[in-house]
Amino acid sequence: MRDLNQSGTDVPGDGEPNPDAAPGTTAEKTPETETTPETAPETAAEKTPETAPETAAETAVRILHPAPLRPHLVTAAVLCAVYFLYAYLRYSHFHAPSWDLGIFEQEVRAYAGFRAPVVDIKGPGYLILGDHFSPVVALLVPLYWIWPSALALLFAQAALFAASAVVVGRTAQQILGGRSGLCVTVAYGLSWGLQEAAKSEFHEIALAVPLIALVCRALLLERWRAAVLWALPLVLVKEDLGVTVAAVGLVLALLGRRLQGLLLAAYGIFAFALTVLVLIPAASSGGTYDYWTKIEKNGEQDVSPLDSLLGVLDSSVKLEMLVFLVGITAFMALRSPLILLVLPTLGWRLLSQDSHHWGMAWHYSAILMPVVFLAMADGIRRSRASKRPWLVSYAKVAVPVTTAIAVTLTQHLPLRDLLRPETYATEARTEQAERALEAIPVGARVETDITLMSHLTADRTVYWIGGAPGTAPDVVAVNLDFGWSQPIEDPVAYAEQLHPEGRYRITLRSGPFVVMERTTPAPGNG
Repeated sequence: MRDLNQSGTDVPGDGEPNPDAAPGTTAEKTPETETTPETAPETAAEKTPETAPETAAETAVRILHPAPLRPHLVTAAVLCAVYFLYAYLRYSHFHAPSWDLGIFEQEVRAYAGFRAPVVDIKGPGYLILGDHFSPVVALLVPLYWIWPSALALLFAQAALFAASAVVVGRTAQQILGGRSGLCVTVAYGLSWGLQEAAKSEFHEIALAVPLIALVCRALLLERWRAAVLWALPLVLVKEDLGVTVAAVGLVLALLGRRLQGLLLAAYGIFAFALTVLVLIPAASSGGTYDYWTKIEKNGEQDVSPLDSLLGVLDSSVKLEMLVFLVGITAFMALRSPLILLVLPTLGWRLLSQDSHHWGMAWHYSAILMPVVFLAMADGIRRSRASKRPWLVSYAKVAVPVTTAIAVTLTQHLPLRDLLRPETYATEARTEQAERALEAIPVGARVETDITLMSHLTADRTVYWIGGAPGTAPDVVAVNLDFGWSQPIEDPVAYAEQLHPEGRYRITLRSGPFVVMERTTPAPGNG
């Protein structure tokens, strides 16, 4: 991850307030923390004698506290190890939740070989940029060259989440002071959005999480130019983030940087429209952006825009997710304008007819975590200058409350499994799956379900079961316990039903895993 401070110096204004200084100023800078033109807040130094004196709240907003980097790096290293250990254990025990890790491994593998990002799991010759527009995934290629495995992607995600924790925790300490920063780092690192994302294996949003954290940090520290620059590449992570970039522009405008904000908002909307109306349809075999149907259709039934809008809060699952989203910050995130940045992502999720998008599971809330936690820090800072004594008192305990919430919720979240001895035990099913992998030749074309998929993509051509008609793959490998809509009684008959152009025989039975090899020539080979 790039240096958290673009100038290479410490954050301006890290000194404590000087009792002798004029109202609205901070302590005199030491040579180590001297403000430079590149790091200075762009509005703080522009006051003139005619400018009205700052209020207590405005003064509080400009005071920054010391925030040594090392403790946050150590905490982040622990978080990275925890995330990766959890992901590794699930991967090595063949507990794949979906086909996504295999899809992204095939995409990165193609980039690493300087080929177009074709993902055969989605269909033979399927260009993945016609599904989601995420070219920034190519940045993982150097790591993949070193470690050509799906595990490299899991490690990258763990490191990116941990890097975002450094940004969130250190920023919180700079604006709140004391030991609050490390508490926020822990609370953020244990947040349900990140834990559920780690459980879901790798997704492209891992690259957006630290970027969004850096955008929010720049906004809180009034580094307007940095906020714009960190926001720009978000449109390359996933197409819907163009709307989030537009929201960053609107927040900039609300904070007084009207021209920069409106230009950024226009850029975000243009990028979103360009990707979903032009680039994705151009790369898609169907010539459309398929995900409109998530809003427009409920199964085979059409849903009108009005019905979609009226149904945004029609489920207790949606309401629970919203409550926990702000509840993990002791509701202090609601006191910051940064909270507006969650609206684009929440918007499409609540409008969607796909129930997977609604709740706390999966990876969809990970990009919201840096927003709500830094909004919380800003909300606490604003509340400290409130004229309401009860709010000032609550602000003093909000960070400990947030940390307690995070630790308590972890008892019901994925990382709790790391405290259970059975998580580390080798299961008979794991050994059976490993024998099935060994029976599949390197370089073979394999059709399989999600159980073995991400373990095969590094050195085989892998298709989704039933998703490659007419190809007669070299091997069909199935997990009979996968959870098929109808049990597979005769694996060979099932393989030949999928591929009537070929004949298959069983080469290995290993528990529920069946590996079948084609006995006839491949189509087109005579």
